[in-house]
Amino acid sequence: MYKEQVVPALVKEFGYSSVMQVPVLEKIVINQGLGQSVADKKIIETALDELMKITGQKAVITKSRKDISNFKLRKGMPIGARVTLRHHKMYEFLERLVAVALPRIRDFKGINDKLDGQGNYTLGITEQIIFPEIDIDKITKILGMEITFVTSAKSDEEAFALLKQFGLPFKNIKKN
Repeated sequence: MYKEQVVPALVKEFGYSSVMQVPVLEKIVINQGLGQSVADKKIIETALDELMKITGQKAVITKSRKDISNFKLRKGMPIGARVTLRHHKMYEFLERLVAVALPRIRDFKGINDKLDGQGNYTLGITEQIIFPEIDIDKITKILGMEITFVTSAKSDEEAFALLKQFGLPFKNIKKN
């Protein structure tokens, strides 16, 4: 799909002289912050299992870098989980996200069109149950996640056009 539809559309839109100038989706990073896991260690295990089911790839535990006494946090304690997807798994996940998961969100009107200034986009999801791989009956706690799309685009306009071509349903598509 990228080579047949996205590249020609972006070459036409931005007037690139070579197809090598067209920005690419480099990776998708799915991150779950699990601050509650300081009190309950089982949350980390279920989050790792759910991320593995959603992405088809083993998740990695993220650990705290320093002590924060107000949060009862010590250095090296597990406080999150993340997965980095590239190549075939990344495109497969993107397709499932756009076609199946996002339309399952209640009162869904589209996603925000705010990028980070370097051509990357982060999408926050409040509940993991929008993915069909998750069995709702076995859920103990509803957890959110952040999905970051890292692109090689030099500007937000190029990244926005790239993600729009991939089918991400942005709210107000007024940009070119």
